[in-house]
Amino acid sequence: MVSLSQLTENEVFMAFASYTTIVLSKMMFMSTATAFYRLTRKVFANPEDCAGFGKGENAKKYLRTDDRVERVRRAHLNDLENIVPFLGIGLLYSLSGPDLSTAILHFRLFVGARIYHTIAYLTPLPQPNRALAFFIGYGVTFSMAYRLLKSSLYL
Repeated sequence: MVSLSQLTENEVFMAFASYTTIVLSKMMFMSTATAFYRLTRKVFANPEDCAGFGKGENAKKYLRTDDRVERVRRAHLNDLENIVPFLGIGLLYSLSGPDLSTAILHFRLFVGARIYHTIAYLTPLPQPNRALAFFIGYGVTFSMAYRLLKSSLYL
C-alpha cells in the first residue's frame, strides 16, 4: 500500500494533482457561469426555480430556453464528458511511472485544450477552433490510455 507521503514525493502525481486542480476549478466555474446566465437572463428550467419572479401563469414565462444559457450549459456538459475520463486515466497514468516531462506535456496540453475549448465555445470562435481543442484534449487522454495499456497493465 502506498502512503500519502510517498504520493507527495512522486513528481508526476503532484503534477497531475496540480493540473487536475486547475481543470476542476475551470469546470466549477462553468456551473457558476450557467447559474449567472440563468439568473441575469431570467431563464429557468424548473418551475420552482422561477417562483421568486411570479406565481402561476406569470412564472411560466420564465420557463424557457435562451441561446446564451444553452451555450454555457453545453460547454459545461462537454467538460463533464472530457474531464472525468482524464481524471481516471490520468490518475492511473501518473501512478504508472511515466517520464516526468512526457507526463507534464500530456497534462499541460489537456488543460490548455480545455481552457481554449471553453473560450472557443463561449466567445464563440468559428470552427474548427472548438473541434481542434476538443480533439487535442481527447487525443491526450487517449495517448495516456494507450501508454498505460502498453506499458503497465496486464492484458
